[in-house]
Amino acid sequence: MTGPKTNERAGTRATVKHVRASASKAREVLNLIRNQPFRQAEEILDFSERGVSQEITKVLNSAVANAFHNDRLDPEELFVSACYADEGITLKRSRPRARGRATPILKRTCHITVILDRYDEDTLEAMQNRAAAGGGASSNAAQQRRRRVQRSRQRQHASEPEVETAASPEPEPEATEQSVNTTEAALDKTAEPETATESEMPTESEMPTESEMPTEAQMPTEAEMSPAAATSTDAEMPTESVGATATATDSTATEDQHKPAKSSGEET
Repeated sequence: MTGPKTNERAGTRATVKHVRASASKAREVLNLIRNQPFRQAEEILDFSERGVSQEITKVLNSAVANAFHNDRLDPEELFVSACYADEGITLKRSRPRARGRATPILKRTCHITVILDRYDEDTLEAMQNRAAAGGGASSNAAQQRRRRVQRSRQRQHASEPEVETAASPEPEPEATEQSVNTTEAALDKTAEPETATESEMPTESEMPTESEMPTEAQMPTEAEMSPAAATSTDAEMPTESVGATATATDSTATEDQHKPAKSSGEET
């Protein structure tokens, strides 16, 4: 004997139509959350890498909202009793190909339905006993986290007045800024070059005229400007003159030796 039909199944449902995804892709994700508690199904969809999982998450949250507002059911006691995807309309498009032909493009759509139901009393009692035996880590995780957050906020509020009182007496930075400004001003004064005042500058009458300015002939040469060059030239001058006189006497002596002796008739 088959079970009840999906449209006759008891529970709170939510449906979304014309989802731009194929029904086969949606069924792969729906198979993961079928018969799972609401919180666990939500975590599975959050970590799923399929694009259609976002649409299924919206349908699941809508079903939980319907159960809470319409049927007054606790979301922690709900589970996914049924979920399925039906094929919707197919959008037909074409793509141009070679030789003037066209190939069809079929853009599939689907209708997704999620049905939530409440656990029976025996199952809820067994789940509570299992959670208590395990230390209550799974069921009370949210409450423990809230308590930790509240304790951390209380510590933060308690430490804020101490920080304010410790940070209030701070006149020292102003004094240090003033001292830095004074030292910078003193350094600027010392770094400024000394310039002559207007009273120390020569007047126009004291300035030399063009006739009093030295000409190019009167200007000293580079040799005269450098004292080392002048002393070297003065020291070398006598040696050159002595050498020149020695060579001159030697040349006159050789010329006298080569000249022929004159006869007595020529002398007369």
